[in-house]
Amino acid sequence: MRTFDLTPLYRTAIGFDRLAQMLNSAESQPSYPPYNIELVSEDQYRIVMALAGFDRAEIDITSERDTLHIVGRKQKDGVERTYLHRGIAARDFEQRFQLATHVKVTGASFQNGMLTIDLVREVPEAMKPRKIEIGGGSDAPAIEQSRVAA
Repeated sequence: MRTFDLTPLYRTAIGFDRLAQMLNSAESQPSYPPYNIELVSEDQYRIVMALAGFDRAEIDITSERDTLHIVGRKQKDGVERTYLHRGIAARDFEQRFQLATHVKVTGASFQNGMLTIDLVREVPEAMKPRKIEIGGGSDAPAIEQSRVAA
């Protein structure tokens, strides 16, 4: 794997050190279970995970600040099996997703071995861009003229 020197980024951008940490940890991201991340609309996302062999009670989803944590703990049924081919993993897993600022989990469902987690970006009104009116047409010169006259 290539390594990137992000030092020049730190000279001109404040607060992007977390981005470097995320890039470094991307190498160690587990590939099980398989999942898709979908863009549903401009501010809506969906994560779909294939969890063959899992039951709803064996899955735990936690959202804390900017991290979505999904854990699957497969319950042992006590039956001894001899496999000629084992293609369905059904093993324990932990998957973490870094969520952008203001992204919230709105719901989750589990049907036919597919876990679906819906997310939405809710930017507070105070954080949204707003148009700033430029003043000073007739008001500003009057104030400046009164200062000059005094």
